[in-house]
Order: sequence, then structure tokens, then C-alpha cells
Amino acid sequence: MRILFYDTKEYDREYFEKYLPEYPGIEIEFAKAELQLQTVELAKGCDAICAFVNADMNEAVVKSLAEKGIRLILLRCAGFNQVDLETAKECGITVMRVPGYSPEAVAEHAAALVLSACRRIHKAYNRVRENDFSLSGLTGVNLYQKTAGIIGTGKIGAAMARICHGFGMKVIAFDMYPNKELEFVKYVPLDELLEKSDLISLHCPLTEATHHLINLETIEKMKDGVILVNTSRGGLIKTDDLIQGNRRHKFFAIGLDVYEEERNYVYEDYSSAILSHSTTARLLSFPNVVITSHQGFFTREALTAICRTTFENAVCFMNGKMNGNVVTHS
Repeated sequence: MRILFYDTKEYDREYFEKYLPEYPGIEIEFAKAELQLQTVELAKGCDAICAFVNADMNEAVVKSLAEKGIRLILLRCAGFNQVDLETAKECGITVMRVPGYSPEAVAEHAAALVLSACRRIHKAYNRVRENDFSLSGLTGVNLYQKTAGIIGTGKIGAAMARICHGFGMKVIAFDMYPNKELEFVKYVPLDELLEKSDLISLHCPLTEATHHLINLETIEKMKDGVILVNTSRGGLIKTDDLIQGNRRHKFFAIGLDVYEEERNYVYEDYSSAILSHSTTARLLSFPNVVITSHQGFFTREALTAICRTTFENAVCFMNGKMNGNVVTHS
């Protein structure tokens, strides 16, 4: 099997080349270009392509891939909302993902965002670098004995719930399918979670039902001084409403590893550019907001798991076997 990797970064090449010898029968090629209609031609002669979270695999792209002979789309990520699954099915293309590369990596990053934002670590770091050791404006809040609301208790949400429980927090959650292993968690309706939580952490997939789950209406139901963290998908939050809510002093702190406009910027260096319009820049103007560049997955352990699972998915497909990583619905 010949696989073309789109939007390749140095760490992709390093890890996939490292583990490739363990999977005979697979050849890989790397392209720096992102997957879009104009770059589908690069996949000619390949059997499969491998893409990441910011690839836009719409109807036209998927059909064009099929015309080039692609029969397998490998996602080196857990999310799959970037793929037109109906078109893939019509074209006979199998889509496989990496659902559980390292739940703890993302959950630990979510916890890091909580602590950084609520203890103003980002402000203190920059201040001390300028030899300013004053404490004005750095007042934080304790997490101990506060209530953490976890929206979505799959593997990552469950890991975050355990971290919050370890901090001595009361943990409540909302999920259509409660996780029976989380004996310390109380499941409640979404409105009750919004009203009672001191910390709200998002860990659900982006679907039509969850798109803009956090908006002015749901923000109004939250406690004043709530901490909000999102390490799942940017589209879960309506950014303009988040900005408006923050201007109304609704949030004590906000930590974001994902955001709506990240497809245009994520994993690229724009430090020397002047961005004509950036909602992210507006968010960064607030002293209580911490934003990172979709790096929740970015640990050695997670990268290793992503590589191995991606290769194992390819091997399963080659052998005519399907595992639990096949995406069958949106």
C-alpha cells in the first residue's frame, strides 16, 4: 500500500518514518501541501491518503480522490467532522481514524489551561521576564471543593473528570451515554450543569447538535465567574458570543486549545504577518484568556500511538479486515 501524507510537519515525518519498518508492505510519501481540490493530483498513483484535523474533505475533494484511485482515507486524529462521509460511502472510500491515541494527553492539557488561565500564569510569566514581580491583577481562585462540569464523558472527558476529582472537586457531567466507570460523577441535564458548574470543560464531538453549543443563551445560564475550557472542537463555541459574554464579565477565565477560525492559522507561523481580521486576536486581548495552538495531542506518547494506530488501520484495510476505527456516520 502506498500512502500520501498531506500537510506534513517535521514531527509527522520523524515518528512515521521511525515506526514504518515494523509494517512491511506499506510505502509512505510526504507532502507539505494541505489537502484541497487543487492538491488532490499529488495523490495520483497512491492507494490511500493520510490527513489531519484541518483538512477540508468536502464532496468535491472526496470525489476527486476517488477518481485518482484512492480507496482509503486515514485520519491521524480522532475527529472526523472534516470529511463528507456520505460522499465517501458513495465513492467506496473507507474512512478510518485514531479515536483513542492518548486521552490523558488532551485531558492533561485541558487541566493545564484551567490552571494557567485561572492563576494567570501567562501574565505572570511575561511580567517576571521584564523583572516585574508585582502581584496586582494576578489573583486566582481555588479549584478545591468547587464544581467541575464535564460535557462529554468519552475517554478524554473521563480522564478530565478523574483529574478534577483528584483536585478535590465535585464532578457533574452531561452525556447522552453516561460512563458507568465514573462512580464519583453525577450526571445531570445540560441546563443544570451550566447553572451549577464553577468549571466547564468541553469534551464532545462537533455535530449538528453540538455546533455552537456555547452561545449567548447557554452562557447566560452559567454562573458569574465561571471558568470555561475547550480542547475538543472550535465549532462548539460561537466565538462572537463568547467575546460578548467575556465583556460582560461572565467568565473568570477562558482556556482554548481550539477555536473556530483555526483552520486558517493552526500549525503555521504568522508571527511576521499582519492579519486583516482575526477573532482570535480579539480573544487574546483579554487578560483572562489563554489560547494554545491545538496542541492537546502533542506528547511523545500520543504521537507514537497515532503512528502505530494509523499503520494498523492501513494493515487491517490491506487484509480486508475492519476494526473499530472505521468511521461509518457523521
